[in-house]
Amino acid sequence: MLRLTEIKLPLDHAESEITSAILKKLQINPDELIRYSIFKRSYDARKKNDIVFVYILDVETTQDDALLERWQKNPHIQATPDISYHYVAQAPSHLATRPVVIGTGPCGMFAGLLLAQMGFRPIILERGKSVRDRTVDTFGFWRKKALNPESNAQFGEGGAGTFSDGKLYSQTKDAKRYGRKVLTEFVNAGANPEILYIHRPHIGTYRLVKIVEHLRATIESLGGEIRFQTRVEDIVIEQNQVQGVTLANGEFIPTHHVVLAVGHSARDTFQMLYDRGVYIEPKPFSIGFRIEHPQSLIDRARFGVQAGHPKLGAADYKLVHHCQNGRSVYSFCMCPGGMVVAAASEPGRVVTNGMSQYSRDELNANSAIVVGITPADYPDGPLAGIALQRRLEEGAFELGGRNYEAPGQLVGDFLANQPSSVLGKVQPSYTPGVHLTDLTHSLPDYAIAAIQEAIPAFERQIKGFASDDALLTGVETRTSSPIRIKRSDDFQSINTKGLYPAGEGAGYAGGILSAGVDGIKVAEAIALNILQSTVGA
Repeated sequence: MLRLTEIKLPLDHAESEITSAILKKLQINPDELIRYSIFKRSYDARKKNDIVFVYILDVETTQDDALLERWQKNPHIQATPDISYHYVAQAPSHLATRPVVIGTGPCGMFAGLLLAQMGFRPIILERGKSVRDRTVDTFGFWRKKALNPESNAQFGEGGAGTFSDGKLYSQTKDAKRYGRKVLTEFVNAGANPEILYIHRPHIGTYRLVKIVEHLRATIESLGGEIRFQTRVEDIVIEQNQVQGVTLANGEFIPTHHVVLAVGHSARDTFQMLYDRGVYIEPKPFSIGFRIEHPQSLIDRARFGVQAGHPKLGAADYKLVHHCQNGRSVYSFCMCPGGMVVAAASEPGRVVTNGMSQYSRDELNANSAIVVGITPADYPDGPLAGIALQRRLEEGAFELGGRNYEAPGQLVGDFLANQPSSVLGKVQPSYTPGVHLTDLTHSLPDYAIAAIQEAIPAFERQIKGFASDDALLTGVETRTSSPIRIKRSDDFQSINTKGLYPAGEGAGYAGGILSAGVDGIKVAEAIALNILQSTVGA
């Protein structure tokens, strides 16, 4: 087949215009075109009065080879590459021990899925509940302020991404196209096939629930085992080699291969690993607030007269500003037509996040506006970033009224250094509720100064961004893991053989897609290690 790139068509084009563009590009007759499929579709909105769709198409004709020869100097007509996934190994008939995966977020889920597909029958341990039961607990917290520390927006089947936008894109390089494998498995589990080709695909929280359940069923059908409400109390290490895991109920599971995919909020697990001597180092992360605007404002800023066009959907944005104090402020986890959600996992602390349903049709747009910080800001050891997060979350709990309401402030008041007392036109989407106050007390001074400088700068890119009635809600502290559990080229901990730190919690991913990709890489590393050990024996 042939891959055609840079096919540009008007916003309101008909499907027949795609065919016409193919025929024109290749200079062939209609009877020479067999079929085509869309590999990627995005839009170019730089000219608001002339927004166009941009396609990458895979095309089959009656004379592919001749056309490749004819157009060999055209960079936009190439042979379609092989993007199918190829398993690196198949499990031997007898395994001394089964690999153990800790965590059922996207990293743990895909590590378990790949191990199961290769025949290694993994045991997957999850401290939280199954995704449907977890949803009941999470919504219960949002509505009734009843936090379950083991079942919430951070802990449980599906991981933190379940109660987020379900975004499926990443900026990481993916030469082996592992990301395509992740997307394909999501489609096999019931996701809309459009995620394979649309610009910035997402699934949405409610749809993710059924997809996660389907992935679990697939793993179990292949011999994998998933245990919920099963917290790992300890990892037994002898002579720098993993020997197994001990559960909170006292059970010991022997294994020499443990995937550590616990997410960025398993703070007690990080402490346990540190106490056991596993090498951990601090890493940069970001802190800030959620900001809400009317989605219609963002649509007009991005799409002009085409705002609200059904083919464009709810507009998003990506912003960054480099401040005079040396800090960088940027938008993170932008949720078009979404809501700000309560993401606390520990009592007496307030954390915010954002999520959208598949429709993205809520009234507000929200994103995190965060400031990058480094270990120089928390220099007291590898776990000092966690201590900083906790202090900020405890402060937000106090500012919000000690009842899990989040502290909030209108942007106009925030920029004027005065507390808010009355909401403007933007109604907060956060439940359990927002308590208006003065957010300048909720973050370090350098972070407040940076955000106060950045918001007017963002106004120059999105008219209305700094409007007085826009709403800030605090605090956002879980942008990424504050630690990295360093690993070698073989994906094992640099000082603990058999321990495979993976995903966002270990510092190797940032979002659903990159976490799933990292899970695949780690599963491959374990499969090859087991085969090498078997051959060596």
